[in-house]
Amino acid sequence: MTSKERAQLIKEAAKMTPIFRFGKSGISPEFTKAVSEALEARELIKLDVLKNCDDDPKELAGIVSERTGSHIVQIIGRKIVLYKANKDMKKRKYLV
Repeated sequence: MTSKERAQLIKEAAKMTPIFRFGKSGISPEFTKAVSEALEARELIKLDVLKNCDDDPKELAGIVSERTGSHIVQIIGRKIVLYKANKDMKKRKYLV
C-alpha cells in the first residue's frame, strides 16, 4: 500500500464510526470471524479498544490484521482502521 492510498483510506475512515469494540475478553475466534466478514462486506472498518481492555492497541491490530489478512491503515490512540480489498474488482469501493 502506497502512502497516497493510505492517505485516501485515512480520509474515508475519518467519517466512520467504530463497528467493533475490544473489551476484557480480547480476541476470540468469533470476534475474528465477525471482523473478517465485515471486511468482506465493507473493505474498510474502524475498531475501538475500550478502556477496560488491558492489551496494547498496536498488538491487537497486528493480531487481527494477521488473522483476517487485512492491512493496518492507521492506529490513533485506541482507534484502529483496517482495510482489505474486495476480491471482486467490480465491488471495490476504495482504491479502485
